[in-house]
Amino acid sequence: MGENRTCPVRVFLSLGSNLGEKEKNISRAKELLKKKGIEIIKESSIYLTAPWGKKDQPWFLNQVIEVATSLPPEELLDLIKGIEKELGREKGEKWGPRIIDIDILFYGEKVINLPSLTIPHPYLHERAFVLIPLTEIAPEFVHPVLKRKAKELKEKVAEEEVKKWEEKNVV
Repeated sequence: MGENRTCPVRVFLSLGSNLGEKEKNISRAKELLKKKGIEIIKESSIYLTAPWGKKDQPWFLNQVIEVATSLPPEELLDLIKGIEKELGREKGEKWGPRIIDIDILFYGEKVINLPSLTIPHPYLHERAFVLIPLTEIAPEFVHPVLKRKAKELKEKVAEEEVKKWEEKNVV
């Protein structure tokens, strides 16, 4: 039997951009999510963050949003990939620069391990640029695998390369 589409699920998404008009890219991604029926419940501040994985590239703007959707996880992923493509994202090197990056961090309390989709996101507990904004909007949310609250996971990461974004910041 398929997923129940009538009951919205609490989902956390990470949005990031380090090419072009970064703040506008994030705003456009949120507009497209809403246009495609995804309800945005909460938004963190936007943060200026150092690149992760591949360091020799521009700094990112990152944000975490809580959304509600009735789409099953795989359909949500397809919708997100379509939005990334619509905004101009091209397949490039892993952890390389990008116009927009949208990751599914959590899909309710589900644990999913498919070739195309792993939820919870496999690296989120190592990433200050995810944990700081996540803790801002959902400090008590419990990671369904690690069984730790977002605020507890945040205590384990270095925060020096994550700053609240202000337009006067130079990127």
